[in-house]
Amino acid sequence: MNAPNRPATPSPVREPFAIGAHLVTPRRGYTHHGIYAGGGRVVHYAGWSRAALTRRPVEEVSLAEFADGHVVAARADSPRRFAAAEVVARARSRLGENRYRIASNNCEHFCHWCLSGESRSAQIERLLGWLFGATSGRVARLHAGAAS
Repeated sequence: MNAPNRPATPSPVREPFAIGAHLVTPRRGYTHHGIYAGGGRVVHYAGWSRAALTRRPVEEVSLAEFADGHVVAARADSPRRFAAAEVVARARSRLGENRYRIASNNCEHFCHWCLSGESRSAQIERLLGWLFGATSGRVARLHAGAAS
């Protein structure tokens, strides 16, 4: 006798990243950041649109749209204060916000805020360190030249 045919149970969809993961994707001269919301969706600060020369708000997009043809990776070193579901809820709570500022409210600031409650951007901190380091070195050389 044959065993009765049972309907196949659908296998669970395998997520490409953990829910609430801090995603990064390289762009020309910087990295773009977003929060993985599950189901192939990412919440990110869309930021400055070079094509339209306008700011764009926090939005939820497909993983493919977020990647924009680039590789996407999850950052494991981001400080995390909130559980995954809370990270996604925090990200979605800002959907539509349109106060992007490259130096003080960019996509990396957004992700760190979602994960830890602290708004910060290592990219901006490195840039400012480099600028201030280059400036203070130049000032020191000018002072050394004036003293001789």
